[in-house]
Amino acid sequence: MIALTRMRLAGFVHGGRVTAPLITVLAVLFVLYSGGPSSAAAAYSYSAACLFPILAWLTKLVLDTEPDAQRRLARLAVGPVREAAAGLLAATLLAVGVCALGMLAPWPFRAIRGPEPGSLEPSLPAGVLLGVLAHLLAVIAAVALGALASRAVTRRIMPGVAILVSGSILTVVLGLSDSIAPWLAPPVMATSRALSGRTAPSAADLTILIVWATLWCAVVLTGYGRLRRDRS
Repeated sequence: MIALTRMRLAGFVHGGRVTAPLITVLAVLFVLYSGGPSSAAAAYSYSAACLFPILAWLTKLVLDTEPDAQRRLARLAVGPVREAAAGLLAATLLAVGVCALGMLAPWPFRAIRGPEPGSLEPSLPAGVLLGVLAHLLAVIAAVALGALASRAVTRRIMPGVAILVSGSILTVVLGLSDSIAPWLAPPVMATSRALSGRTAPSAADLTILIVWATLWCAVVLTGYGRLRRDRS
């Protein structure tokens, strides 16, 4: 499985498909962090929310790099579970790399500041840790959405694009509105709202966000696995 993951990463990078999402990430981070300093938790929560649709797109591109015939041969060689896991692992590694870039990007711009005197904002170290959590929650949600939009499930390009775009829009709309069913989308915007407040989020709030993201991703990836199995 490790060899298959390396092969997919190499094919994605050396084939040039990494160029478009990388340029998009750099443009988004430049716009995001060139507007002045803010607290670490707030800055990183915005970064995670903005990177979410790009990470989902990146996941779809990684999973779609391999031709269908080659993917079927890989399933026969290592088994369907390991073959699918290798693709998800490759996408996750790239997404984590993008988030690491997002975590480092604000420092050259001096876009991160400590808490204001007398405020209840998280300290700088706590804000950085909360930013790591926000990015990790965005990663698992984006990988799940991107996998569901991959060609192995949709078979054609347009249905995959529709799933990717509608999923990203639904995540933002449900996250910003007082929806009666917010669980239909991952808690990307809910995490951003919790971390960008004037006070540090409570342990209970963070636990709810983590459980919410984990369950949502588990449901989506279960559907991905079943659809992939049925349509292979």
